Amino acid sequence: MAKQVHSPREDAEFDFILGMSGVPVLAYFTGTWPKAIEPCRAMDLVMSAVATECRGRLTVVRTDITRCPSTTERYGITGAPSYVLVKERETVAHGTGLATVTEVREFLDGHL
Repeated sequence: MAKQVHSPREDAEFDFILGMSGVPVLAYFTGTWPKAIEPCRAMDLVMSAVATECRGRLTVVRTDITRCPSTTERYGITGAPSYVLVKERETVAHGTGLATVTEVREFLDGHL
């Protein structure tokens, strides 16, 4: 079974996943500083559920801000959790903060 949520270890791996995905990519950005840990852990659960629901129509990528600084800068991420939807290497939507599964579904609505 294919991985449902990818976790690149560096910017080049993020770019590889982005390039290999034949479907839109939902990249969510996490942090490890004290104020970000709990919301980011909660977002992991949300995005895992979204990845399961959208299998085959969406690639979900958990992006650690510290490990992927160039990717973080490229998408204008200034805090965690944040998320972007990328289609054909273009950002089509951007969100910030902890979201529920329903809120992420609404965020994706019309893009998949």
